[in-house]
Amino acid sequence: MPALLSRLAAICAAACLLFTSQVLATPQPAAAAEPGYLMVHFTGEGSTNQQMYLSHSQDGVHWNDLDGGGMVLRSTVGTRGVRDPALVRAPEGGKYWIVATDLCIGCGQSWGDAQNNGSRNLVVWESTDLVTWSQPWLLNVAGDIPDGRNAWAPEAIWDPATKDYVLYWATNATLDGVLKHRIYYARTSDFRTVTTPQLYIDRPGTQGIIDTQIIETPAGVSDYRYVRASGDGQITLEGSDSILGTWTRLGDLSGIGLTGSQVEGPMWMKFNGRDEWALYLDQYASGGGYMPVLTTDPSDPAAYRKQTAGSYDMGGTKKRHGWILNLTAAEESRVLARWPGTVVNRLQSYNFQDRYVRHANFDVRIDPGVSPAEDSGFRLRTGLAGSGTVSFESVNFPGYFLRHAGFDLQLVHNDGTGQFAADASFRKVAGLADSAWSSFQPYNFPDRYIRHYGFQLRLDPITTEAGRGDATFRVTS
Repeated sequence: MPALLSRLAAICAAACLLFTSQVLATPQPAAAAEPGYLMVHFTGEGSTNQQMYLSHSQDGVHWNDLDGGGMVLRSTVGTRGVRDPALVRAPEGGKYWIVATDLCIGCGQSWGDAQNNGSRNLVVWESTDLVTWSQPWLLNVAGDIPDGRNAWAPEAIWDPATKDYVLYWATNATLDGVLKHRIYYARTSDFRTVTTPQLYIDRPGTQGIIDTQIIETPAGVSDYRYVRASGDGQITLEGSDSILGTWTRLGDLSGIGLTGSQVEGPMWMKFNGRDEWALYLDQYASGGGYMPVLTTDPSDPAAYRKQTAGSYDMGGTKKRHGWILNLTAAEESRVLARWPGTVVNRLQSYNFQDRYVRHANFDVRIDPGVSPAEDSGFRLRTGLAGSGTVSFESVNFPGYFLRHAGFDLQLVHNDGTGQFAADASFRKVAGLADSAWSSFQPYNFPDRYIRHYGFQLRLDPITTEAGRGDATFRVTS
Protein backbone atom coordinates (compact mmCIF):
# COMPACT_ATOMS: atom_id res chain seq x y z
CA MET A 1 0.00 0.00 0.00
CA PRO A 2 2.72 2.55 0.81
CA ALA A 3 4.34 1.70 -2.56
CA LEU A 4 1.05 2.31 -4.36
CA LEU A 5 0.54 5.65 -2.60
CA SER A 6 4.07 6.70 -3.50
CA ARG A 7 3.49 5.79 -7.14
CA LEU A 8 0.20 7.72 -7.28
CA ALA A 9 1.89 10.77 -5.75
CA ALA A 10 4.61 10.66 -8.39
CA ILE A 11 2.04 10.43 -11.21
CA CYS A 12 0.14 13.40 -9.75
CA ALA A 13 3.27 15.48 -9.46
CA ALA A 14 4.23 14.74 -13.05
CA ALA A 15 0.75 15.72 -14.26
CA CYS A 16 0.93 19.00 -12.37
CA LEU A 17 4.32 19.79 -13.87
CA LEU A 18 3.00 19.04 -17.37
CA PHE A 19 -0.06 21.25 -16.85
CA THR A 20 2.08 24.07 -15.45
CA SER A 21 4.49 23.90 -18.36
CA GLN A 22 1.60 24.07 -20.84
CA VAL A 23 0.12 27.11 -19.10
CA LEU A 24 3.46 28.90 -19.08
CA ALA A 25 4.08 28.02 -22.73
CA THR A 26 0.71 29.40 -23.86
CA PRO A 27 1.29 32.85 -25.47
CA GLN A 28 -0.26 35.56 -23.35
CA PRO A 29 -2.00 38.46 -25.09
CA ALA A 30 0.27 41.50 -25.24
CA ALA A 31 -0.84 44.63 -23.47
CA ALA A 32 -2.42 47.01 -25.92
CA ALA A 33 -0.04 49.80 -26.91
CA GLU A 34 -0.96 53.29 -25.78
CA PRO A 35 -2.09 55.54 -28.63
CA GLY A 36 0.61 57.91 -29.78
CA TYR A 37 0.99 61.63 -30.32
CA LEU A 38 0.27 64.06 -33.16
CA MET A 39 2.37 67.17 -33.78
CA VAL A 40 1.22 70.02 -36.01
CA HIS A 41 3.99 72.39 -37.06
CA PHE A 42 5.55 74.39 -39.87
CA THR A 43 8.99 73.69 -41.33
CA GLY A 44 10.71 76.99 -42.20
CA GLU A 45 10.50 80.11 -44.34
CA GLY A 46 8.89 80.54 -47.76
CA SER A 47 5.38 79.94 -49.03
CA THR A 48 5.67 76.14 -48.99
CA ASN A 49 7.32 75.67 -45.59
CA GLN A 50 5.00 78.16 -43.87
CA GLN A 51 2.00 75.84 -44.11
CA MET A 52 0.67 73.06 -41.88
CA TYR A 53 2.53 69.75 -41.52
CA LEU A 54 1.82 66.74 -39.31
CA SER A 55 4.10 64.24 -37.59
CA HIS A 56 3.28 61.18 -35.49
CA SER A 57 5.13 59.52 -32.63
CA GLN A 58 4.41 56.30 -30.77
CA ASP A 59 6.69 57.09 -27.81
CA GLY A 60 6.77 60.89 -27.79
CA VAL A 61 10.45 61.29 -28.74
CA HIS A 62 10.79 59.51 -32.10
CA TRP A 63 8.77 61.21 -34.82
CA ASN A 64 7.64 60.20 -38.31
CA ASP A 65 6.51 62.71 -40.92
CA LEU A 66 2.97 62.05 -42.11
CA ASP A 67 2.03 62.24 -45.78
CA GLY A 68 5.65 61.64 -46.78
CA GLY A 69 6.65 64.95 -45.22
CA GLY A 70 4.26 66.94 -47.41
CA MET A 71 2.02 69.77 -46.25
CA VAL A 72 -1.43 68.72 -45.04
CA LEU A 73 -3.17 72.11 -44.96
CA ARG A 74 -2.52 75.25 -46.99
CA SER A 75 -3.72 78.72 -46.12
CA THR A 76 -5.63 80.43 -48.91
CA VAL A 77 -6.48 83.54 -46.85
CA GLY A 78 -4.63 86.56 -45.48
CA THR A 79 -0.90 86.45 -46.22
CA ARG A 80 -1.39 82.85 -47.48
CA GLY A 81 1.25 81.64 -45.06
CA VAL A 82 0.86 80.18 -41.55
CA ARG A 83 3.18 79.54 -38.60
CA ASP A 84 3.04 78.66 -34.89
CA PRO A 85 -0.13 76.52 -34.91
CA ALA A 86 -2.14 75.43 -31.87
CA LEU A 87 -4.28 72.28 -32.17
CA VAL A 88 -7.30 72.49 -29.87
CA ARG A 89 -9.64 69.61 -29.04
CA ALA A 90 -13.06 70.31 -27.54
CA PRO A 91 -13.31 68.87 -24.00
CA GLU A 92 -16.06 66.46 -25.00
CA GLY A 93 -14.29 65.57 -28.27
CA GLY A 94 -15.93 65.73 -31.67
CA LYS A 95 -14.57 69.11 -32.66
CA TYR A 96 -11.06 70.39 -33.32
CA TRP A 97 -9.49 73.67 -34.36
CA ILE A 98 -6.09 74.64 -35.72
CA VAL A 99 -5.30 78.27 -34.92
CA ALA A 100 -2.16 79.76 -36.47
CA THR A 101 -0.23 82.97 -37.11
CA ASP A 102 -1.14 84.63 -40.41
CA LEU A 103 2.42 85.25 -41.55
CA CYS A 104 4.52 84.46 -44.62
CA ILE A 105 8.13 85.61 -44.35
CA GLY A 106 9.89 85.60 -47.71
CA CYS A 107 6.58 85.78 -49.59
CA GLY A 108 6.65 89.53 -50.14
CA GLN A 109 6.76 90.32 -46.42
CA SER A 110 9.86 91.09 -44.32
CA TRP A 111 10.29 90.65 -40.57
CA GLY A 112 10.09 94.44 -40.18
CA ASP A 113 6.78 94.53 -42.06
CA ALA A 114 5.44 91.64 -39.99
CA GLN A 115 6.34 93.27 -36.68
CA ASN A 116 5.16 96.80 -37.42
CA ASN A 117 2.36 96.38 -39.95
CA GLY A 118 1.50 92.72 -39.90
CA SER A 119 -1.75 90.83 -39.96
CA ARG A 120 -4.00 91.45 -36.94
CA ASN A 121 -5.75 88.17 -37.77
CA LEU A 122 -5.23 84.54 -36.91
CA VAL A 123 -5.96 81.73 -39.38
CA VAL A 124 -8.42 79.06 -38.19
CA TRP A 125 -9.46 75.64 -39.51
CA GLU A 126 -12.19 73.44 -37.99
CA SER A 127 -12.78 69.68 -38.11
CA THR A 128 -15.13 67.16 -36.58
CA ASP A 129 -12.84 64.15 -37.09
CA LEU A 130 -9.25 65.49 -37.14
CA VAL A 131 -8.80 64.48 -40.80
CA THR A 132 -11.30 66.46 -42.92
CA TRP A 133 -10.80 70.18 -42.36
CA SER A 134 -12.88 73.19 -43.27
CA GLN A 135 -11.70 76.01 -45.47
CA PRO A 136 -9.63 78.43 -43.37
CA TRP A 137 -11.01 81.70 -42.08
CA LEU A 138 -9.49 84.83 -40.57
CA LEU A 139 -10.16 85.74 -36.95
CA ASN A 140 -9.39 89.36 -36.07
CA VAL A 141 -7.97 89.36 -32.56
CA ALA A 142 -5.69 92.42 -32.47
CA GLY A 143 -7.75 94.98 -34.37
CA ASP A 144 -9.10 96.48 -31.13
CA ILE A 145 -5.72 96.71 -29.38
CA PRO A 146 -4.54 100.36 -29.42
CA ASP A 147 -1.56 100.59 -31.79
CA GLY A 148 -1.74 96.80 -32.22
CA ARG A 149 0.54 95.93 -35.12
CA ASN A 150 0.30 92.16 -35.50
CA ALA A 151 -0.95 88.91 -33.92
CA TRP A 152 1.58 86.12 -33.44
CA ALA A 153 1.94 82.65 -31.89
CA PRO A 154 -1.63 81.88 -30.75
CA GLU A 155 -2.43 79.33 -28.04
CA ALA A 156 -5.70 78.31 -26.41
CA ILE A 157 -6.74 76.45 -23.28
CA TRP A 158 -10.15 75.36 -22.03
CA ASP A 159 -11.28 77.19 -18.91
CA PRO A 160 -13.58 74.87 -16.91
CA ALA A 161 -14.72 77.75 -14.71
CA THR A 162 -16.30 79.66 -17.59
CA LYS A 163 -16.86 76.80 -20.07
CA ASP A 164 -15.01 78.50 -22.92
CA TYR A 165 -11.47 78.95 -24.22
CA VAL A 166 -8.86 81.45 -23.20
CA LEU A 167 -7.23 82.35 -26.52
CA TYR A 168 -3.92 84.17 -26.10
CA TRP A 169 -1.26 85.50 -28.48
CA ALA A 170 1.50 88.12 -28.84
CA THR A 171 0.90 91.59 -30.26
CA ASN A 172 3.46 94.33 -30.84
CA ALA A 173 1.88 97.50 -29.45
CA THR A 174 2.72 100.73 -27.63
CA LEU A 175 1.68 100.84 -23.98
CA ASP A 176 2.90 103.44 -21.47
CA GLY A 177 5.25 104.75 -24.14
CA VAL A 178 6.96 101.39 -24.74
CA LEU A 179 6.60 99.54 -28.04
CA LYS A 180 7.15 95.78 -27.68
CA HIS A 181 5.46 92.40 -27.87
CA ARG A 182 3.15 91.50 -25.01
CA ILE A 183 0.69 88.64 -24.55
CA TYR A 184 -3.00 89.48 -24.88
CA TYR A 185 -6.01 87.24 -24.39
CA ALA A 186 -9.69 87.00 -25.30
CA ARG A 187 -12.39 84.45 -24.64
CA THR A 188 -14.07 82.40 -27.35
CA SER A 189 -16.32 79.38 -27.62
CA ASP A 190 -16.11 78.82 -31.38
CA PHE A 191 -12.96 80.59 -32.68
CA ARG A 192 -15.18 82.73 -34.89
CA THR A 193 -15.93 85.53 -32.44
CA VAL A 194 -13.88 86.76 -29.49
CA THR A 195 -14.34 89.10 -26.57
CA THR A 196 -12.47 92.40 -26.41
CA PRO A 197 -8.75 91.60 -26.03
CA GLN A 198 -7.11 92.23 -22.65
CA LEU A 199 -3.48 92.45 -21.59
CA TYR A 200 -2.33 89.09 -20.20
CA ILE A 201 1.47 89.06 -19.76
CA ASP A 202 3.79 92.07 -19.69
CA ARG A 203 7.45 91.93 -18.72
CA PRO A 204 9.18 94.89 -17.04
CA GLY A 205 10.85 97.64 -19.08
CA THR A 206 11.57 96.97 -22.71
CA GLN A 207 11.66 93.17 -22.40
CA GLY A 208 9.20 91.66 -24.84
CA ILE A 209 7.50 88.27 -24.82
CA ILE A 210 6.19 86.36 -27.83
CA ASP A 211 5.90 82.64 -27.12
CA THR A 212 4.08 81.13 -24.16
CA GLN A 213 2.23 77.85 -23.66
CA ILE A 214 0.29 76.56 -20.64
CA ILE A 215 -0.11 72.99 -19.43
CA GLU A 216 -2.42 71.69 -16.71
CA THR A 217 -0.76 69.31 -14.25
CA PRO A 218 -2.50 66.63 -12.13
CA ALA A 219 -2.88 67.00 -8.38
CA GLY A 220 0.08 65.77 -6.38
CA VAL A 221 2.69 66.38 -9.07
CA SER A 222 3.22 70.11 -8.94
CA ASP A 223 2.64 72.91 -6.47
CA TYR A 224 0.44 74.56 -9.09
CA ARG A 225 -2.48 73.46 -11.22
CA TYR A 226 -1.09 75.26 -14.28
CA VAL A 227 2.46 75.81 -15.46
CA ARG A 228 3.45 78.00 -18.37
CA ALA A 229 6.72 78.28 -20.27
CA SER A 230 7.49 81.55 -22.03
CA GLY A 231 10.17 82.93 -24.33
CA ASP A 232 11.10 86.31 -22.83
CA GLY A 233 14.87 86.45 -23.00
CA GLN A 234 14.88 83.21 -21.04
CA ILE A 235 12.63 80.17 -21.10
CA THR A 236 10.73 81.31 -18.03
CA LEU A 237 8.57 78.96 -15.96
CA GLU A 238 5.58 80.24 -13.97
CA GLY A 239 2.86 78.57 -11.92
CA SER A 240 -0.74 79.40 -11.03
CA ASP A 241 -3.93 77.75 -9.82
CA SER A 242 -6.03 79.79 -12.25
CA ILE A 243 -5.48 80.50 -15.94
CA LEU A 244 -6.21 84.20 -15.54
CA GLY A 245 -5.13 84.44 -11.90
CA THR A 246 -1.84 85.42 -10.31
CA TRP A 247 1.23 83.71 -11.74
CA THR A 248 4.40 83.06 -9.71
CA ARG A 249 7.82 83.02 -11.37
CA LEU A 250 9.43 79.64 -10.69
CA GLY A 251 12.71 80.10 -12.53
CA ASP A 252 14.09 79.42 -16.01
CA LEU A 253 16.15 76.90 -17.92
CA SER A 254 19.43 78.80 -17.97
CA GLY A 255 20.72 76.31 -15.39
CA ILE A 256 20.81 73.64 -18.11
CA GLY A 257 22.21 76.03 -20.70
CA LEU A 258 19.01 77.00 -22.50
CA THR A 259 18.10 80.67 -22.86
CA GLY A 260 15.80 82.68 -25.08
CA SER A 261 18.74 83.64 -27.28
CA GLN A 262 19.08 79.98 -28.28
CA VAL A 263 15.58 78.46 -28.21
CA GLU A 264 11.96 79.56 -28.60
CA GLY A 265 8.48 78.17 -29.23
CA PRO A 266 8.00 76.13 -26.02
CA MET A 267 5.68 73.21 -26.73
CA TRP A 268 4.44 70.87 -23.96
CA MET A 269 3.72 67.18 -24.18
CA LYS A 270 2.68 64.80 -21.40
CA PHE A 271 3.75 61.19 -21.81
CA ASN A 272 0.91 58.70 -21.75
CA GLY A 273 0.68 56.42 -18.73
CA ARG A 274 3.17 58.20 -16.48
CA ASP A 275 3.81 61.54 -14.79
CA GLU A 276 6.52 62.77 -17.10
CA TRP A 277 6.54 65.65 -19.55
CA ALA A 278 8.56 66.82 -22.52
CA LEU A 279 9.03 70.52 -23.11
CA TYR A 280 10.00 70.81 -26.76
CA LEU A 281 12.08 73.88 -27.66
CA ASP A 282 12.78 75.21 -31.15
CA GLN A 283 16.52 75.76 -31.69
CA TYR A 284 15.93 78.77 -33.92
CA ALA A 285 19.37 80.36 -33.37
CA SER A 286 21.22 77.34 -34.77
CA GLY A 287 18.47 76.33 -37.22
CA GLY A 288 18.19 72.95 -35.54
CA GLY A 289 14.42 72.72 -35.11
CA TYR A 290 12.85 71.11 -32.06
CA MET A 291 14.58 69.26 -29.23
CA PRO A 292 12.92 67.74 -26.12
CA VAL A 293 13.74 68.54 -22.50
CA LEU A 294 12.21 66.04 -20.05
CA THR A 295 10.90 66.54 -16.52
CA THR A 296 8.82 64.78 -13.88
CA ASP A 297 7.71 68.12 -12.41
CA PRO A 298 7.00 70.99 -14.83
CA SER A 299 7.04 73.49 -11.95
CA ASP A 300 10.61 72.67 -10.82
CA PRO A 301 13.36 74.20 -13.03
CA ALA A 302 15.93 71.88 -11.41
CA ALA A 303 14.02 68.79 -12.60
CA TYR A 304 14.51 69.42 -16.34
CA ARG A 305 16.94 67.16 -18.22
CA LYS A 306 18.44 67.86 -21.64
CA GLN A 307 18.48 64.86 -23.96
CA THR A 308 21.41 63.54 -25.93
CA ALA A 309 21.10 63.71 -29.70
CA GLY A 310 20.75 59.94 -30.06
CA SER A 311 17.90 59.65 -27.57
CA TYR A 312 15.33 61.33 -29.83
CA ASP A 313 14.58 61.57 -33.55
CA MET A 314 12.57 64.44 -35.04
CA GLY A 315 12.01 62.80 -38.44
CA GLY A 316 12.86 63.97 -41.93
CA THR A 317 11.50 67.53 -41.87
CA LYS A 318 12.51 70.34 -39.57
CA LYS A 319 9.90 70.88 -36.87
CA ARG A 320 9.20 74.53 -36.03
CA HIS A 321 6.91 76.04 -33.36
CA GLY A 322 3.78 73.92 -33.06
CA TRP A 323 1.55 71.85 -30.80
CA ILE A 324 1.34 68.22 -29.66
CA LEU A 325 -1.93 66.35 -29.11
CA ASN A 326 -2.22 63.08 -27.17
CA LEU A 327 -4.31 60.91 -29.49
CA THR A 328 -7.10 58.51 -28.64
CA ALA A 329 -6.98 55.13 -30.38
CA ALA A 330 -9.81 56.14 -32.72
CA GLU A 331 -8.13 59.45 -33.59
CA GLU A 332 -4.82 57.74 -34.24
CA SER A 333 -6.43 55.21 -36.55
CA ARG A 334 -8.12 57.95 -38.59
CA VAL A 335 -5.01 60.11 -38.80
CA LEU A 336 -2.68 57.32 -39.91
CA ALA A 337 -5.21 56.13 -42.51
CA ARG A 338 -5.66 59.66 -43.88
CA TRP A 339 -1.96 60.52 -44.31
CA PRO A 340 -0.09 57.26 -45.00
CA GLY A 341 2.79 58.75 -46.99
CA THR A 342 1.38 58.03 -50.44
CA VAL A 343 3.90 58.85 -53.15
CA VAL A 344 3.52 61.88 -55.42
CA ASN A 345 2.54 61.06 -59.01
CA ARG A 346 1.95 62.87 -62.28
CA LEU A 347 -0.49 61.95 -65.06
CA GLN A 348 1.10 62.01 -68.52
CA SER A 349 -1.06 62.34 -71.61
CA TYR A 350 -0.85 59.38 -74.02
CA ASN A 351 -1.23 61.33 -77.25
CA PHE A 352 0.55 64.52 -76.10
CA GLN A 353 3.39 62.99 -74.15
CA ASP A 354 5.07 66.32 -73.38
CA ARG A 355 1.93 67.33 -71.46
CA TYR A 356 0.80 66.47 -67.91
CA VAL A 357 -2.43 66.93 -66.00
CA ARG A 358 -2.19 70.06 -63.84
CA HIS A 359 -4.39 72.53 -62.03
CA ALA A 360 -4.36 76.23 -62.90
CA ASN A 361 -6.62 78.57 -60.94
CA PHE A 362 -8.42 75.39 -59.82
CA ASP A 363 -9.28 74.41 -63.38
CA VAL A 364 -7.71 71.18 -64.69
CA ARG A 365 -5.96 70.76 -68.05
CA ILE A 366 -2.88 69.20 -69.67
CA ASP A 367 0.17 71.42 -70.24
CA PRO A 368 3.85 71.08 -71.15
CA GLY A 369 6.55 72.54 -68.88
CA VAL A 370 4.26 72.90 -65.86
CA SER A 371 5.38 75.69 -63.54
CA PRO A 372 5.35 75.49 -60.63
CA ALA A 373 5.91 71.75 -61.05
CA GLU A 374 3.85 71.05 -57.92
CA ASP A 375 0.71 72.03 -59.85
CA SER A 376 1.02 68.69 -61.66
CA GLY A 377 1.65 66.63 -58.51
CA PHE A 378 -1.12 64.41 -57.12
CA ARG A 379 -1.37 61.70 -54.49
CA LEU A 380 -3.53 58.77 -55.64
CA ARG A 381 -5.48 58.08 -52.46
CA THR A 382 -7.82 55.23 -51.73
CA GLY A 383 -11.02 56.55 -53.25
CA LEU A 384 -13.18 58.76 -51.06
CA ALA A 385 -16.13 56.65 -52.20
CA GLY A 386 -14.49 53.42 -51.02
CA SER A 387 -12.08 50.67 -51.96
CA GLY A 388 -11.75 49.82 -55.63
CA THR A 389 -11.55 53.51 -56.54
CA VAL A 390 -8.90 56.21 -56.40
CA SER A 391 -9.07 59.91 -55.67
CA PHE A 392 -6.52 62.48 -56.83
CA GLU A 393 -5.40 64.87 -54.08
CA SER A 394 -3.33 67.92 -54.97
CA VAL A 395 0.17 68.04 -53.48
CA ASN A 396 0.38 71.81 -53.08
CA PHE A 397 -3.30 72.26 -52.19
CA PRO A 398 -3.85 69.35 -49.78
CA GLY A 399 -7.50 68.67 -49.08
CA TYR A 400 -8.34 69.63 -52.69
CA PHE A 401 -9.24 66.81 -55.07
CA LEU A 402 -10.05 66.39 -58.76
CA ARG A 403 -13.84 66.47 -58.91
CA HIS A 404 -16.31 66.57 -61.78
CA ALA A 405 -19.20 69.01 -61.90
CA GLY A 406 -21.32 69.18 -65.01
CA PHE A 407 -18.81 66.69 -66.50
CA ASP A 408 -16.04 69.30 -66.17
CA LEU A 409 -12.94 68.42 -64.07
CA GLN A 410 -11.93 70.95 -61.43
CA LEU A 411 -9.74 71.05 -58.32
CA VAL A 412 -12.14 71.45 -55.39
CA HIS A 413 -11.83 71.44 -51.60
CA ASN A 414 -13.29 68.33 -49.97
CA ASP A 415 -16.41 69.33 -48.06
CA GLY A 416 -16.77 65.88 -46.48
CA THR A 417 -20.12 65.09 -48.12
CA GLY A 418 -21.08 61.83 -49.78
CA GLN A 419 -21.75 63.69 -53.02
CA PHE A 420 -18.22 65.07 -53.05
CA ALA A 421 -16.79 61.60 -52.36
CA ALA A 422 -18.72 60.15 -55.30
CA ASP A 423 -17.77 62.98 -57.67
CA ALA A 424 -14.08 62.75 -56.67
CA SER A 425 -13.66 58.97 -56.99
CA PHE A 426 -12.61 57.06 -60.10
CA ARG A 427 -11.98 53.47 -61.15
CA LYS A 428 -8.52 52.91 -62.59
CA VAL A 429 -8.72 50.52 -65.60
CA ALA A 430 -6.43 49.43 -68.42
CA GLY A 431 -5.73 52.26 -70.85
CA LEU A 432 -8.23 52.46 -73.68
CA ALA A 433 -5.46 53.21 -76.20
CA ASP A 434 -2.73 51.11 -74.57
CA SER A 435 -3.31 48.55 -71.83
CA ALA A 436 0.10 49.36 -70.32
CA TRP A 437 -1.24 52.84 -69.54
CA SER A 438 -4.39 53.74 -67.56
CA SER A 439 -7.84 55.18 -68.05
CA PHE A 440 -10.20 56.43 -65.34
CA GLN A 441 -13.96 55.95 -65.06
CA PRO A 442 -15.93 58.22 -62.72
CA TYR A 443 -17.45 56.29 -59.84
CA ASN A 444 -20.95 57.62 -60.44
CA PHE A 445 -20.86 57.77 -64.27
CA PRO A 446 -19.21 54.47 -65.30
CA ASP A 447 -20.12 54.99 -68.97
CA ARG A 448 -17.73 57.96 -69.15
CA TYR A 449 -13.98 58.49 -68.82
CA ILE A 450 -11.62 61.31 -67.88
CA ARG A 451 -10.31 62.72 -71.17
CA HIS A 452 -8.77 65.93 -72.46
CA TYR A 453 -10.51 67.98 -75.15
CA GLY A 454 -8.89 71.21 -76.27
CA PHE A 455 -6.38 70.38 -73.52
CA GLN A 456 -9.11 70.81 -70.87
CA LEU A 457 -10.12 67.77 -68.77
CA ARG A 458 -13.72 66.60 -68.77
CA LEU A 459 -15.84 63.42 -68.68
CA ASP A 460 -17.10 61.90 -71.92
CA PRO A 461 -18.36 58.60 -73.30
CA ILE A 462 -15.53 57.26 -75.49
CA THR A 463 -16.44 55.83 -78.92
CA THR A 464 -13.61 56.84 -81.28
CA GLU A 465 -9.91 56.11 -81.65
CA ALA A 466 -9.08 59.76 -80.98
CA GLY A 467 -11.18 59.65 -77.84
CA ARG A 468 -9.37 56.54 -76.63
CA GLY A 469 -6.06 58.37 -76.97
CA ASP A 470 -7.46 61.44 -75.16
CA ALA A 471 -8.65 59.21 -72.28
CA THR A 472 -5.39 57.37 -71.74
CA PHE A 473 -2.73 58.45 -69.21
CA ARG A 474 0.46 57.14 -67.66
CA VAL A 475 0.82 57.36 -63.89
CA THR A 476 4.44 58.49 -63.40
CA SER A 477 6.60 59.59 -60.51
